[in-house]
Amino acid sequence: MVVVFSIIIVILIILLCIKVEIKRPIISALIGIVVSILSFCAFIVLLLISAKISILLPLLVVFYVSIIAFLIFWNIIKTKKVYLILAVPGICILTAIAVFGYDSYIHEIPTMSEENYNHTFRPFAEISAKEPSLRFTFSDNLPVLDGATALYPVYASFVQTVYPKYYHKGIERLVLCSKTPGAYENLLQGKADIIFCFAPSVSQEKQFYDNGMNLKLVPIGREAFVFFVNKKNIVNNVTIENIQGIYSGKIKNWRKLRGSNQKIRAFQRPENSGSQTMLKKIMGNIPIMEPRKENISSGMGDIIDQVAVYKNFSNAIGYSFLFYSTEMVKNDQIKLLSIEGIYPSRETIQNGRYPFSDDFYAIYVDTGDKNENIELFIEWILSDQGQELVSKTGYIPIKRQTEF
Repeated sequence: MVVVFSIIIVILIILLCIKVEIKRPIISALIGIVVSILSFCAFIVLLLISAKISILLPLLVVFYVSIIAFLIFWNIIKTKKVYLILAVPGICILTAIAVFGYDSYIHEIPTMSEENYNHTFRPFAEISAKEPSLRFTFSDNLPVLDGATALYPVYASFVQTVYPKYYHKGIERLVLCSKTPGAYENLLQGKADIIFCFAPSVSQEKQFYDNGMNLKLVPIGREAFVFFVNKKNIVNNVTIENIQGIYSGKIKNWRKLRGSNQKIRAFQRPENSGSQTMLKKIMGNIPIMEPRKENISSGMGDIIDQVAVYKNFSNAIGYSFLFYSTEMVKNDQIKLLSIEGIYPSRETIQNGRYPFSDDFYAIYVDTGDKNENIELFIEWILSDQGQELVSKTGYIPIKRQTEF
């Protein structure tokens, strides 16, 4: 492309110079070649860094056109006013720098994403446990597990305790972490025997029903669904009605919640994710506004619309599950909001005071040919030993016991 632009500039200038018999063709050609090469290289560098092709490409085109126009008029008009044309490429350069600067600023803002969970939670990390009452052997038909990222530590601890140690090296085949939508899909396709998730969405449940599958949900623990903001946000408490107002689009400014005069940036999660399903449950019959989107340029130049992960702007609000947001992603730049004056904690989840507490489940398809160890494994999870691991990994046991 550099060569093409350089040739075009040179040809246009030479042809013009020959026609009007002027004496600046060589200088103009050299300027055109050097500027086109340097500007295109700068464009590529900025594109690799910022990926804002939808902004940078038009800037590059305007830059080239203005440079060509300047070189043409520079050869024709013998006045200093022709240099005013250079204001256009100058503005293009300043705009490109501004785009790069803004992208750099955005990149430095802490992000919460399911891609960033701490891999120290994988199976066979050091979690102390008593000798289990259930221990699978190499010859057993070991259930394949999958689940939500937010619940990965708890079912990883089950594997560490009950599965044979041999699988320490090949555990990836048996313990997956495909996130909620992927886990439900793997269960539907028979690629997983048990998944550990929150309750399915209406569309997920319908998929199993349409395929004649009997979906079994066994509650094994409780977790809180939390909303968080930048720690500098002066708002500390919201009501359920406030949350519904924010995510329906009726409340658009933090000032209405006794906060700063800033427009609320309300982030959402992808459809059928566990957290998005929870948000829909909170919203009830109130429609959720269109999710915030970001344009992400792929390597082939395609533009993909993707729901943004939570970006910790000073005016942002996001949501997740308590353990994930406080333990799996270490982000000290956010703070959890109280709901109706109740702060999410182990105590308020256990006693049911925090309004957004919910069960999470061991889920399987009940068929005649299912893995014979599924129910045995779940029975152990509900035993005192299994519930102790739920507590030790940071979640709330479904059995309300203070000690194990």
